[in-house]
Amino acid sequence: MIFTASNKEEVEKIGQKLVEKKMAACVNVFDIASIYWWEGKIDQDAEALGIIKTRRDLIEKIVEEIKVNHSYECPEVIAIPIIAGSKEYLDWIDESVQK
Repeated sequence: MIFTASNKEEVEKIGQKLVEKKMAACVNVFDIASIYWWEGKIDQDAEALGIIKTRRDLIEKIVEEIKVNHSYECPEVIAIPIIAGSKEYLDWIDESVQK
């Protein structure tokens, strides 16, 4: 899964909550630039991106957790499937999140 926020601190705060609640095994945090349509015009802003390592069955809980803790009216939260990876890493994700 991925989500964006206004800055690294917001992504880190949300990421910390997700890991503490065992909804995510890991959240990577990146500074990014975004170009997007909003309220009828094109905007461009510095933002931050969080990449969440989790399981599919936790997506709905994560979306709700992000909405509650996010500053945006319409936060980006999308799921991107893990189609393959090292068995050890995928096992670690599964062991690190709630059952």
